[in-house]
Amino acid sequence: MHQAFDAGQHAFIGSELGTHDFTEDSPYPNYAGVAAELRPVRASVAAAPSYALGHSQRELTRLSTQATLFEPFTRRMCERAGLTPGMRVLDVGSGNGDVAFLAASFVGESGEVLGVDRAPAAVQAANARAQAAAFKNVTFTAGDLATMFFAKPFDAVIGRLVLMYQADPVAVLRRLARQLRPGGVIAFQEFDVEAAKCHPESPTFCQAMGWIRAALEKTGADNRMGLKLFSTFVAAGLPAPSMSLEASIGGGENDPGSLLLPEVVRSLLPVIESLGIASAEQVQIESLESRVRAEIAELGAVTILPTLIGAWTKLSVCSSLASLRAA
Repeated sequence: MHQAFDAGQHAFIGSELGTHDFTEDSPYPNYAGVAAELRPVRASVAAAPSYALGHSQRELTRLSTQATLFEPFTRRMCERAGLTPGMRVLDVGSGNGDVAFLAASFVGESGEVLGVDRAPAAVQAANARAQAAAFKNVTFTAGDLATMFFAKPFDAVIGRLVLMYQADPVAVLRRLARQLRPGGVIAFQEFDVEAAKCHPESPTFCQAMGWIRAALEKTGADNRMGLKLFSTFVAAGLPAPSMSLEASIGGGENDPGSLLLPEVVRSLLPVIESLGIASAEQVQIESLESRVRAEIAELGAVTILPTLIGAWTKLSVCSSLASLRAA
């Protein structure tokens, strides 16, 4: 049984309209001999969707619980994409660090992983986890992906549930691809939120999913980004990607919907209320999990959570780089 709703693990690119100059410090202060300074760049940054789930301690804990169930999906994508020992990997929208730690299991001690997130709370939590687990080759830094530039290229750029929160995912992919060496890997997983369902239909499950869909949509997220990955890769000048689709399905005591939906709704509740989607009285958050669980058990229902769609490709040595520079 795997969990497939990880809607919180993201950074977003750009928070204000305008043009900004940024100079970032090296994210590798602990790596002797690694010349990885970031140099100043100038970028026009379009306003991005607001990130509705936030980065509270409870939300970060939820993400790690989710990631444990979600791990097989991302592991399979990383295997298929070609992550191997010795690689230097950039994990974008790294959140609590779970995808970066997974990448570290592929690159080994001879490789290195950098996670980047705009939320300082997430970066602090991820670095604390890395230190507690004695990771020597995993580091997290706060920064804006729309403006950060690394002098030393990466062998792979990966992300999970990042592009659905971007105002211009094509531009984001194009910029991230410029951080890759020739022949480098770029791989992302995104949701099709609309694919979630319950059969027989549970009114409380469906209502909770409706609140989630509405809150994400009204704050600018693309609920169907997973289905748009192929065209987004191609529009960014990347080679056509290979793709995968996975989803969590279950019922009874192992039903993933009963575990996940109430906590997602809890994280989104301030947005749900402020946008008039539902009131706290309507949501009744403290009893939502037990109500969903009881209803699904009574119906003998099966739930399918949002499908997770993966896309990955490799830059060709010459042609793709030329197209990216020209774009």
